[in-house]
Amino acid sequence: MNEFLTWLLDAVQSVDPVLRTLLAGLAIMLETSVLVGLVVPGDTIVIVAGTAVGSVVEGALLVVAVIVGALIGESIGFLLGRWLGPRIRFSKLGAKVGEDNWRRAELYLRRRGGPAIFLSRFLPVLHSLVPLTVGMSGFAYRRFLAWTAPACAVWAVLYVSVAAAAAGTYRELADQLHFAGYIFVGVIVGFLLLAYVAKRVIVARESRHLRLEDEAEVRPSSDGVGD
Repeated sequence: MNEFLTWLLDAVQSVDPVLRTLLAGLAIMLETSVLVGLVVPGDTIVIVAGTAVGSVVEGALLVVAVIVGALIGESIGFLLGRWLGPRIRFSKLGAKVGEDNWRRAELYLRRRGGPAIFLSRFLPVLHSLVPLTVGMSGFAYRRFLAWTAPACAVWAVLYVSVAAAAAGTYRELADQLHFAGYIFVGVIVGFLLLAYVAKRVIVARESRHLRLEDEAEVRPSSDGVGD
């Protein structure tokens, strides 16, 4: 296990740091832009890139690249929602998402306003739909950034720091413990399970705002969404 994992981590680390960082930023940009997040595993790519971090500076640059990539991707979604409006929702691609998901994103934004933008970064499906929905709603771009930037920062710091710490600890223990590789895998799997559980907790706590049954009771405020 250790031999294979060391070879794998060394292979990732052998990639030019600048290229690794740019690829991670590009991956997360694609994940957070126009519905691509439904198919591009940006979190996996960021974790792989994080395992190759060799210094604090490299880690900080990777976090910045991921944050910038996420903000660019979400801004693309916002602007396309603003420019194209419902045409995206009723396109062939939009139809594959499902009308219920579109309605849920729209209602969630109306009911929760800014907090919906922040929390959607951690929710499946909604993290791709909400930027488009916000753009369609008339929500100010500056306010959109004010809510989504902190969420992107929290997400980036968590994923990069856990991956970098797990890989760094493994490299320190690999020559001393023959089961160090299993510890590394356990840390990564454990983190992903915790992330999954956290998402389920958020969904459970926000369930009353995500329900479609009482959508007739929801009315947009003067600017289209809540504060």
